[in-house]
Amino acid sequence: MSFRVFSACALAIASAVALPIATVATIPAATAQTAPHPTEDFALLPLMEDPELSPDGSKIAVKLAIQGEQYFAVIPIGGGQPSIAGLEGNELNWFTWVNNDWVVAGVGGKMLIRRYGEVYVTRAVGISAADGEIVQLAPPRSHGLGVMADDLVWVASDGSPRVRIAMQASLEWHQPSFWPQVYEFDVSTGDQHLIASGREGVVQWSADHSGAVRMGLGYEAEGRHFRLLYRDDDHSGFKEVLRERSNDRSVVIPDAFLGDTAIAMANGPDGYTGVYEYDVANLTTGERIFGKDGYDVSAVRFTPEGNGIAAIYYTAETTNIVWVDERLKALDAEVRALVHGGDISIQSFSENMQRAIVRVGASDSPGAWYLYDRPSGQMAKLGDVNAGIGLQRLHPVTTVTYEARDGVEISAVLTLPRGKSSDLPLIVLPHGGPAARDYERWDWWTQFLADRGYAVIQPNYRGSTGFGQRFEDLGRGEWGLKMQDDLNDAVTYLAGEGTIDPSRVCIAGASYGGYAAMRAAQRDPSLYRCAISYAGVSDVDAMLKYDRSFLSGARGDWLREQVPDMKSVSPLNFPEQFGIPILIMHGKEDKTVPYEQSRDMARQLQRANKPVVYIEQEEGDHHFSRQEDRLEFLQAMESFLAKHNPAD
Repeated sequence: MSFRVFSACALAIASAVALPIATVATIPAATAQTAPHPTEDFALLPLMEDPELSPDGSKIAVKLAIQGEQYFAVIPIGGGQPSIAGLEGNELNWFTWVNNDWVVAGVGGKMLIRRYGEVYVTRAVGISAADGEIVQLAPPRSHGLGVMADDLVWVASDGSPRVRIAMQASLEWHQPSFWPQVYEFDVSTGDQHLIASGREGVVQWSADHSGAVRMGLGYEAEGRHFRLLYRDDDHSGFKEVLRERSNDRSVVIPDAFLGDTAIAMANGPDGYTGVYEYDVANLTTGERIFGKDGYDVSAVRFTPEGNGIAAIYYTAETTNIVWVDERLKALDAEVRALVHGGDISIQSFSENMQRAIVRVGASDSPGAWYLYDRPSGQMAKLGDVNAGIGLQRLHPVTTVTYEARDGVEISAVLTLPRGKSSDLPLIVLPHGGPAARDYERWDWWTQFLADRGYAVIQPNYRGSTGFGQRFEDLGRGEWGLKMQDDLNDAVTYLAGEGTIDPSRVCIAGASYGGYAAMRAAQRDPSLYRCAISYAGVSDVDAMLKYDRSFLSGARGDWLREQVPDMKSVSPLNFPEQFGIPILIMHGKEDKTVPYEQSRDMARQLQRANKPVVYIEQEEGDHHFSRQEDRLEFLQAMESFLAKHNPAD
């Protein structure tokens, strides 16, 4: 893997953080829209992603999109030359500051390996904040490297350039070094030494805030059983404290160590995921730290010191942050007082909490990034999230609920063209996963459709996550069946409200959503005028066989549980039943759902003389990571809809 280092790029962004600062951040009030936005605006990659302040607050590390290409940059605040690295076709999966001078990052990319062919591998690197120098972080050359070599376990908090990373040192599963070993690295030099040897079956290591590797999680029998290894400190030996079936949902796996105790996000007696204290040695769940009636906790954020909880996240209609740390609660209140007309999210803050990076936006506006300077009480705009749309407010987003045909309550996100609320053409847009959910937020796909005059509904069909274990369990065995009915019932609901014209409805989606679109075209063609599938699954049985290392064992068991009769709900097996035109698109670099799932479906439809448009994207992946792929998709979808379900 390689990077290109640029000495002079993104000067506009560098100068932005040096400009005189404004007092407040304002998202303008919505106004009537006079003309549709260019398609290119919606296809733009975010100008800035995941900006993170250095511990002393003097620099910003950030992922940039410049003319459709992605870069990593370190930008000094108050002036100075930014250092920028081109990713050379690799993916920047994560990054974080180690100290004020160095960043550690995880990158992924394709590598041609003898005997294995082209393989996606991950690696860790150190990046100098001063000049963008790249330091490869790898075990001794004699040990080699495996597929996974970037699992960050710990970052020193004393200002030294030390990190601990778990990585494979072999591709051969029968070799001891195949199982991840934990190394300590000096990110400024690449020097390393072994901290914890790998153990057969153990795939994940966890450390406490001092760096002591305290816990290992392992799997056996192709993932059907897991075991938990634990020790009190880094001088003790590991003991196996737990061995259970991996599908036993009563078993709690700790998420992190905080001081002498651990915490776990676990399913509570009320059926919702909360945050609990956990005694690993005795396998006992302690006091509930936080829970939210009706919703699952989705994430926990830790303090800069690493020994306390900073915030807890859950999603209702929108993502909510509950600040636990009083210092950050006060910081959040100060920022909110400076923001007019938008929602805020504190992305990053300096160690002394005197500076913070804040995203200000709304579900109908992509918003912008700001730097908050606490001593002056002012904010400076760093850059728009979407350079084409800026701070404009486009189309309103709300949450609605409706009753499915069997009485189950379904939550859905509804986006309407601004100024319109009745007799609209509709796009049903189910989310992927299906273990995921939709909520009110800026979304380039739905906003594009609304901008072209369509109402868009995103149902959180049964099986979606975030609404408790019972609701998720309702999706078991219902792929292509009741989960599909939930989508159809959204059409009935909106028609009854007078919001949409039920004779002008199409369905679209990606991944599982793409499967749902294909299934609707085959199962319920009388309800829809057309369908659009991106990276969809057409043959569930073939998906099971696609990657035995991923879908065998426990993963395969899970899929069989979700889809007991795979053949009967796989659209590929019923091309003659398709009754509406369908647009099918897929990227050939998709590592999640193979593009053959779409290609084979298109070929079957062509043989059956069914109306299908099929487009393969040579460099496209599963996540619309490339700007040109987003643009091609939006243009193809717009043309297809104009022909089969015009908004006017």
